Amino acid sequence: MKHIIILALGLVFSCNTATKAQAPEAVKKTFQAKYPGENDPDWHKDSHNNYEANFKIDGIKYRADFKKNGAWIETETSIKKKDLPKLIKQAIKDNYGSEDITEIEKVESATKGLFYDVEFKQKGKNMDVEFRKDGSIIG
Repeated sequence: MKHIIILALGLVFSCNTATKAQAPEAVKKTFQAKYPGENDPDWHKDSHNNYEANFKIDGIKYRADFKKNGAWIETETSIKKKDLPKLIKQAIKDNYGSEDITEIEKVESATKGLFYDVEFKQKGKNMDVEFRKDGSIIG
């Protein structure tokens, strides 16, 4: 019986989208260069085999993603709707006024620059829309 419980617990923990991991030296080096003084991130490996660092700066939670060669991908932090730039709030009101927002993230990306990822609640799968600071939609 003990073996069945241990096996079941192992399966539950192995089904997470990110697993606890030890980051390679190249990833740690890039992290330290980008976030000097942040010495205690929680490292996870995501479903794309990238490394995620979860950490706080001044009480704000961040998640930074890196490729295994150390290349930085992006850094995200959750924000409130009131903290969105005015032009994005207007674009949401004009184009998605009746949609409920489930999550908002401010994202700094190596390929896209700064943008805001707004997730709208929908039946089935939620819809993510990425906005530039000027209210324009990416992609």
